[in-house]
Amino acid sequence: MRKFLLALTLAFGLFINEAYSQYNKQFFYYVGREYLIDNRYREAIETLNVLLRFDPKAYEAYFLRGIAKYNLDDLLGAEADFTSAIALNPVYTTAYQYRAITRATLGNYDDALNDFAEAIDLRPDIAGPYYSRGVTYLQSQQFEKAIADFDMYIRFESLVADAYINRGTAYLYLQDTLKAHEDFDKAVRTNREYPVSYAARGSLLMNERRYDEALADFNMAIRYDSTYIIPYFNRALTYNNLNRPMEAMADFDKVIELDPHSAIAYFNRAILRTNIGDYNRALDDYNKVTEYLTGNVLVYYNRAGLYTILGDYESSLADYNRAIELYPDFANAYINRSGIKTMLRDERGAREDRMTAERKIAEYRSKLTDSTFSIYADTSRKFNALLAFDTKFSGSSFERASDEGENITLRPMFRFTIRKDEAQNLDPQRYRPEQAEEFLAQMAPFGLRLTTENTDLVADSLIVLDRSLADDFDWQTLFKRGVTQTLIRQYTSSVNLYTAAIESNPSNPFLYFNRATTRAEMIEFISSIDNSYQRVAIESDPVARLHNSSRSYNYDEAIADLNKAAKLYPEWAHIYYNRACLYALSGDFPAAYEDYSRAIELNPTFAEAYFNRGLVQIYMKDTRKGCLDVSKAGELGILDAYAVLRRYSIEE
Repeated sequence: MRKFLLALTLAFGLFINEAYSQYNKQFFYYVGREYLIDNRYREAIETLNVLLRFDPKAYEAYFLRGIAKYNLDDLLGAEADFTSAIALNPVYTTAYQYRAITRATLGNYDDALNDFAEAIDLRPDIAGPYYSRGVTYLQSQQFEKAIADFDMYIRFESLVADAYINRGTAYLYLQDTLKAHEDFDKAVRTNREYPVSYAARGSLLMNERRYDEALADFNMAIRYDSTYIIPYFNRALTYNNLNRPMEAMADFDKVIELDPHSAIAYFNRAILRTNIGDYNRALDDYNKVTEYLTGNVLVYYNRAGLYTILGDYESSLADYNRAIELYPDFANAYINRSGIKTMLRDERGAREDRMTAERKIAEYRSKLTDSTFSIYADTSRKFNALLAFDTKFSGSSFERASDEGENITLRPMFRFTIRKDEAQNLDPQRYRPEQAEEFLAQMAPFGLRLTTENTDLVADSLIVLDRSLADDFDWQTLFKRGVTQTLIRQYTSSVNLYTAAIESNPSNPFLYFNRATTRAEMIEFISSIDNSYQRVAIESDPVARLHNSSRSYNYDEAIADLNKAAKLYPEWAHIYYNRACLYALSGDFPAAYEDYSRAIELNPTFAEAYFNRGLVQIYMKDTRKGCLDVSKAGELGILDAYAVLRRYSIEE
């Protein structure tokens, strides 16, 4: 995209306003443009600043400076410069086009589309705006409109491979693989030395299990760009599907050579090495993965199996313990740990694990109508399949607000939990409506707190407390034991206890509130094992957009609980805050934004809501408004806000 942007910029940059009669103005304009050609964007900005001091009405200078800022990721500054160019020359077609591109990158699709319409109205005979608007329609998932714009662009410019690739991608989203194939074929014919065309077509062929044809395309992509990671990765998957592990291994070696921090490549190579009996080096790879990922249960589960093969039962037990610690409802882990305990002559522990596994399997099978649980009802399932390139390989379904850099996580959900000490409360007004205070008073002296913080009770104390509640069945005790069962990570049991409490007291919003948080924790583990996602960022490689997730996870049951709580207690801000968190985890960021806003409306000092709403806006590319919210969260006491602001604040 940016290469295309720069190419068009250079073409239009040749037109110099005749008003530049003085040599020094022409000189600075020429030097600034040359810096852009050489990708020396900071020098270009400095030079164009001098030109604008000479002539503050030089709209071409604003335009070129906007291009430089765009390429430095100063999107807000670029938008401001394109706006200045338009204000000085209201018929400046390319300024509308590139302001539209910038606004689309910021996620402001409505204004972007208005700018594209203006550019096309001014110059319907120019191809560029149709292409750029097509990309924006693709970003905003308006696939039919995207296809129509790429059609128009191709009428003008029939020799641009990316246009066919993008149109083919739109057809794929519409599940028209025949037309997608036609466009990828045209992309290849248009430029037979362009690796992206081969990679895109190869990925589609791989998904259709036409492996020999896919291999040919990946080979061509690598031939024309030997540093292009995606065809190596997908060729490895293809070799694996053809039962050619050594060739797959060589390609994963190359991926790791090109990207030494690729956890997904180490993970896949570990599986391959295990399959061919190269156990020690497989262990090295799993160890490497744990350096990058500490919270993914699948890594520990698979490594435990490898330790078993190697006869290191103590290490295997430790890894199964870690897997179960990460998610205590993982039936397969209990089954395998039972076998390890038998090897270690712990017959009692082995029997307990078998019984636990059988109970959990029965619970899963009772929920088979919910696809979320179906994979765990099948204890024969093996969790060692190779993962695709764009698999979200992490321990949480919302690791960060951006695709790059350090993790910046959402503030967690509120819940009623047990603490000896009063939890820290960022809200200076200690916002807690009367009904919530009455509920907490009902639970005295249980030590119930409304907080985002973890319990400060040790595990042994929690188990003793949980057992003390086992013989009473009034709704208050059922609720309390639901809390303790969550804290010892018996999530299914906890949900059942909350359900029983709700049956006894169906008008109590706090019961639904806590059941929602427990259900959300259950989903987190499931997503960490089997969570793929489909990229929607159009500037990412087209191959990545061809992978369709075979399974999706949602928080519908938890959201339904919060919907019920909101009906029962509509003035409680924490309900909307928690529901917003679930919408964010589900990927429904507009809904998350609305609920965080509702929480802030009810409680204007809700620091966590400002922080999370800011991250959601940053994720949706509305960085300016996002940073304003994060700044407010910092004022209200969230120190993490300043790390976000250092990273995302953009000076105009």
